[in-house]
Amino acid sequence: MRDYAVRVNQTRRHFRAAHINPNDVFASHLSPQTRLAHSISNIREAAQVEYERTHRCSTEQKPPELYDGSIVTPKRFPAAKDQALIQIVDAALADASRRSGAWLVCRRGCTQCCIGVFPINQLDAQRLRQGLADLKKRVPEVAARVRARAQDAVARLSPGFPGDPVSGILDDGETAAERFSDFANDEPCPALDPETGDCNLYESRPMTCRVFGPPVRSEDGLGVCELCYQGASDEQIAACEMKPDPDDLESALLQELEHNTGIQGDTIVAFCLAR
Repeated sequence: MRDYAVRVNQTRRHFRAAHINPNDVFASHLSPQTRLAHSISNIREAAQVEYERTHRCSTEQKPPELYDGSIVTPKRFPAAKDQALIQIVDAALADASRRSGAWLVCRRGCTQCCIGVFPINQLDAQRLRQGLADLKKRVPEVAARVRARAQDAVARLSPGFPGDPVSGILDDGETAAERFSDFANDEPCPALDPETGDCNLYESRPMTCRVFGPPVRSEDGLGVCELCYQGASDEQIAACEMKPDPDDLESALLQELEHNTGIQGDTIVAFCLAR
């Protein structure tokens, strides 16, 4: 439960730091001038050289590729258990939404929580990759656009990525957290359709996205989306508190997945979907 609260409230602070209009961001990224001249492979290669120099690691110690299909396979993903987790979280969201009424203004087309990168764990990442694979079977042209947006984002973000730009794993520690707080605050999520404002991978979205609007408790207290609960008192907000995963099922599933794949650590959506 605490992990949810920490992640969601960190994401909220990260978004507030941007001070931007989401619609302006989409307009800028639709422009052809935003596309970089260099290929993704060249940019990521240069970023990896810089990463190895600053981290004093050798190519022999290079971590596994995050997107290697031989490492992350459907058999290693606890799909049935993950669906059970999603049902628990979605039921908690439905209950919080019922109690919140008009105070919870999250609606289709609102992109407030879709601008600015945020960390996702390996369970989120595998769910997104599976969702993209399913989308490719149903609507391949939409899936291709999602992947293209992810690749463009990786090209833009790799040089300053606060982690390993090859595996896409974020660095740990206070210094890394400080770097991440100033990183890509104006970057739209690759899963977000810039024409419609819809999430193309909504059914497979990360847990942070699923619990973003309602009050979720952390050591900082109850955090809510700044667009929601306008005019509500502290007591009224507390009465709408969401408890997404009371038995902490996610931690057990994440541990199982990381054990099976050998991949640990958080990443971001763009790196997850780029290949």
